[in-house]
Amino acid sequence: MAKEKVEKGRKAVLAKKYHERFSNPAIKEMLIVKTQVRNAMANYLFNNGFLEISAVMVSPETDPLCHEVFSTDFEYYGETYKITKSMILHKLMAVIGVDKFFCFSPNIRLEVKETAHSGRHLFEFTQLDLEIKNASRDELLELGEGLYTYVFTEVKKNCRKQLEFFGRDLKTHKTPYQRIAYNDALNQYGKDFEVILSKKMKDPFWLIDIPDWKREFYDKEDPTRPGILLDMDVIYPEGFGEGLSGGMRENEYDKIKERIIRQKLDSNDYKLYLELAKLGLPPSGGFGIGIERITRYICGIKHVKDATLFPKIPGELSL
Repeated sequence: MAKEKVEKGRKAVLAKKYHERFSNPAIKEMLIVKTQVRNAMANYLFNNGFLEISAVMVSPETDPLCHEVFSTDFEYYGETYKITKSMILHKLMAVIGVDKFFCFSPNIRLEVKETAHSGRHLFEFTQLDLEIKNASRDELLELGEGLYTYVFTEVKKNCRKQLEFFGRDLKTHKTPYQRIAYNDALNQYGKDFEVILSKKMKDPFWLIDIPDWKREFYDKEDPTRPGILLDMDVIYPEGFGEGLSGGMRENEYDKIKERIIRQKLDSNDYKLYLELAKLGLPPSGGFGIGIERITRYICGIKHVKDATLFPKIPGELSL
């Protein structure tokens, strides 16, 4: 009985917190910006020949990720499924038949509670995911810059009241963005280089040529530089950190299998993907942009939890 009373009291406190949250005018202003962001992204991609596909929420196989998260396995009619941490494996299969596509993909990543203090992490979020068959990295870099320019321009034009509400003067950033190699940044600024550069830079920039130990098995290794991946991230200025992550993809079965072994993963966890790779995967490249993170950056919001209506905060009970 005492336990039930404590639980009831805890839920009452949580309900009051959410009632206050939903009553906050900043939430509506944020949602107007967020809606404009999603509309602008979709319009830009439609106008550039992309098709939209549906998001995949559960699958027998999903992104292994290179950082610690809790398992989301569950049994259904004798089969083991996982809640998808990202749609990356599905993108690399879908590109067999669809040359250019995107989706707004909900992701569940049960992060450890320490990430709650980063200002950038939720355990449920949405990202714009896209992939292009036979893409070059330069094509992806140009697409990313064009997409950001279009989104920022549309928000400035259509969300003046909201930008004024948040006290934001959204800049039109010069392109091409500066490109900084991972190892160069590491050697110059040390292990916290991303935080340092994000605070130092006045414009978004590309972090490129990321070491293979930092990323997953599906990203393509530079054939001329072993251990270096043809990856690229966009890092927002003003200390807002990573906003886009992507790269070229490994499509050869033997190289995919070797990378799985090198990263000490269990190849049984990727049986379906490996069988498809045996049948043939086309070369491709793509990236994902976190919707909450770009909304946070545009609005100048301190924590990403305030860039969504129902934030899922690591380590906290969340609606």
